[in-house]
Amino acid sequence: MSGPRKGARRTVAAAAVIALGGALLAGCSGDGRETIRFTFSKREAIEFMTGVVDEYNASQDEVEVVIDTSGVDVVSASFVRGNPPDLMLANYNMEVSRFVERCALSDLSDTDAAAEIKDDYQPLLDQYGTCEGRTSALPYSVMAASVIYNKEIFDANGLEVPTTWTELLDVCERLAAAGVTPFYATLKDDWTVGQGWYDYSVGGSLDVIEFFDALKSEGTDVGPDSETSFSKDFAEPMSRMQQLLDSYVNADAASRGYGDGNLAFAKGGAAMYLQGPWAFSEIAKTAPDLELGTFPLPMTDDSDDLAVRVNLDLAAMIPEGSHHKEAARDFLEYLYQPENIEAYNASQLGFTPTTSAPAPDDPRIEGMIGYVDDGRIYQGPSVLVPKTIPVFNYAQAMALGADPAQVLATMDADWARVAFRAPVAQSQTKESGR
Repeated sequence: MSGPRKGARRTVAAAAVIALGGALLAGCSGDGRETIRFTFSKREAIEFMTGVVDEYNASQDEVEVVIDTSGVDVVSASFVRGNPPDLMLANYNMEVSRFVERCALSDLSDTDAAAEIKDDYQPLLDQYGTCEGRTSALPYSVMAASVIYNKEIFDANGLEVPTTWTELLDVCERLAAAGVTPFYATLKDDWTVGQGWYDYSVGGSLDVIEFFDALKSEGTDVGPDSETSFSKDFAEPMSRMQQLLDSYVNADAASRGYGDGNLAFAKGGAAMYLQGPWAFSEIAKTAPDLELGTFPLPMTDDSDDLAVRVNLDLAAMIPEGSHHKEAARDFLEYLYQPENIEAYNASQLGFTPTTSAPAPDDPRIEGMIGYVDDGRIYQGPSVLVPKTIPVFNYAQAMALGADPAQVLATMDADWARVAFRAPVAQSQTKESGR
């Protein structure tokens, strides 16, 4: 077997003992190879990633990767104990931002992988915080979500995909007149409201990055008199969301959950469904040959406002506290080899965030490709607030008919309270441990 690839250490690190699932792993494996702990958070893809790890371990004789799937809570605790993993491939979210802003993640800007990442995704990474002068994380898998629609129902009723709010209402009216439920809604599960109805309505109406940048600038002043606020900027999107929910969804929406929605939609219970690509496999269990497509939810009468919701489903990070950074970087470069990153994303219906990767070839997500390629994307506003603000509950309340003015005013107050409690930011140019 050959040695590590470009940038890997040529010497074996001193043995170190780390805790992993109640067992002790030494810094060197039994055959003398340097051992790195690799945490992977996407449970439905563990089998795939385990295969990648096995292939890497078999390809050289200096580094052994041990995959850890114990979850985000264990990873967070390991940072507190001063024993973080050597490499993380995890969902990039508010939880991770704590490590970024404290400069607890090492700089990856000089890796070959970093040079391949599309520029479109950096603003989305920066929404969760930055450490000045560092590239703290590299996107690995991007999931795009929008309206799922039944092509057979659209074709049978002579309908085109709507690109404006007026066209969307016309499609809904024509479907209703034909006895077809326009949208299948699952309001029982608050997360389906948050990631779908709430996020698509807001993301299709305004610039999400611009809004949250302005909101952060307002800080404790967010409220009825501030220039930017939830109550001011989200009022029209929430009104239009309620308009759709009041007139164009299944009558039992309030008592239907995610599983109900997948089954009903598979059986032709509605023409449109606000879910991400993760629902395709569930729908296929009932209707494997159903012709489905996707399109962004139009919320204005300007088609230039169309955009799709994206989630940085996985990003790669190497903690500063790792004692095996060079070995971790070698495996990181292996993960980003085209045959690995592209195969992973194809298996998950994700978009590969590298400049050389081809577009996905699954016809079900074809309708989102042009928007992703053009950078007409946004992160869901539901994931851009601290967990102390129960945004899914608020979104669900509005979906069920609560007065948006009152709910959004409460969100303003919550934001101002969190901003008041937030510590004064310290310089982020200081590097951890130096």
